[in-house]
Amino acid sequence: MANAAELPYDVEAIRADFPILHQETRPGVPLVYLDNAASSQKPRQVIEVLDDYYRRYNANVHRGIHKLSEEATAAYEGARVKLKRLINAASKREIIFTRGTTESINLVAQTWGRANLNAGDVILTTVMEHHSNIVPWQMLAAEKGITIRYTPLCEDGTLDMDAFRRMLGEGAVKLVAVMHVSNVLGTINPVAEIARLAHEAGALALVDGAQSIPNMPVDVQQIDADFYAFSGHKMVGPTGIGILYGKRDLLETMPPWMGGGDMISRVRLDGSTWNELPYKFEAGTPSIAQAIGLGAAADYLNAVGLERIQTYEKRLTEYALERLSEVPQLKVYGPPAQHKGAVATFTFASIHPHDLAQMLDVEGVAVRAGHHCAMPLHDYLGIGASARASFYLYNTFSEVDVLIEALYKARKAFSI
Repeated sequence: MANAAELPYDVEAIRADFPILHQETRPGVPLVYLDNAASSQKPRQVIEVLDDYYRRYNANVHRGIHKLSEEATAAYEGARVKLKRLINAASKREIIFTRGTTESINLVAQTWGRANLNAGDVILTTVMEHHSNIVPWQMLAAEKGITIRYTPLCEDGTLDMDAFRRMLGEGAVKLVAVMHVSNVLGTINPVAEIARLAHEAGALALVDGAQSIPNMPVDVQQIDADFYAFSGHKMVGPTGIGILYGKRDLLETMPPWMGGGDMISRVRLDGSTWNELPYKFEAGTPSIAQAIGLGAAADYLNAVGLERIQTYEKRLTEYALERLSEVPQLKVYGPPAQHKGAVATFTFASIHPHDLAQMLDVEGVAVRAGHHCAMPLHDYLGIGASARASFYLYNTFSEVDVLIEALYKARKAFSI
C-alpha cells in the first residue's frame, strides 16, 4: 500500500467533497463504490451549482431578455467555454452539448455519415468498442451498404496496430472510429497515432472519450481527431449531458440532425435557414442545469488536476492488480497497469459475475457485472460476462483491500 505522503493529493480531502460516499449499505457495512466506469459520484461543488440554478435563476436560455434568462444564458454559455478549455478546442463553436457520448456519436452518424458515406465505403473500428460506437454505424451500414471492419487485439488486450495499419491500407476507409480507453479492458489506445494514420489514408477519425476525459488530460488539438465525444456523468458531472467536439470546418458543412427552435436563423413557410455553430446542432430547450453542472465538474477536475488524478489512479490500479493476482482462480483481462486506465475486469472460477456482484454487494462493494455494453468484445474473449471494478479519484487503497477480502468470502461461500 502506498505511503500517503507519496501520493499526488490528499484523498481523504477529496472524499470529503462527495456526500454519497459517507454511508453504510447496511448497518456496520460502509459503501465501497467501485462502479465509476459506469457513472461517477458527484461532489458538493457540482450539486450546489445545480441547486443554485433551480433555486435562483431557473429560466430558458437565448430567448429571454429578462434578468433570469440572461443569467441562465451566461452560465450555460460559460460552461461551454469551460469545456472548450478542458479539452483545448480551438473555439467554443466546436463544443456541442448533447445528452452524452451515445448521442454525440449518433449525431455524427446521422449528419456527417449520412451525407458522406455511401455503398462500398468502409468504417474501420475495433472489437473492443462500446455498443455506442458500433450500433450507430451498423444502422447506417444497413441503410447505405457501408462495410464495417473490426481491428483485432493482441494477446495482452492492446490494439493490434499492425493489423490496424494493414486494414487501413486495404482502401476505401472513410472513417476510423475508436475508443480512447476501453471500458472493459482499460486499454489506452494510441489515438493521436490512429488519427494521424487515418488522415494519411484520407479518412476522418472519431474518438469515443467517455473513459478518458474523466481520468487524464486530453488535448483534442494534439490528438487531431476530427470528432471527440464524451459524457458528463462519468466525470463527476450530471447525467443527461455530454459533448461532441468537432473540427469547425467539418461542423460547418454538416447538416443539422434535429429541427426545431434555436437551431434556425430564419423559418419561412417554404423553408428554413440554419443557425450558426454550435446552435445548429442544439434544437429545442437544452439541458440547461446539466450543462451548467458539467461546467462545474470541469472546474472541479481542473482544481484537483487531471495529471494528478491520472497519477493517483495509476498507483491505485497497480495496487489493485497486484492484490487481485493473489486471489486463486481469478483472471484479470487487459494489459498491465502502465498501459491501462483505472479498470480491473475479471472472472472468478465458476462463479457467475452476477452472483459474484451480489456477494460483493453484501460486503458493501459496488462493482459492475455483465457485458458492460461490449458484447462483441466478450464474444471475442470467449466469455459470456465479467465483473468489473473501476476506480476514480476518491477511491482508496483500503477500499481495494475490502474488495479483496470480499472476494475471499465469495470464494469460501462458493466452496472453490
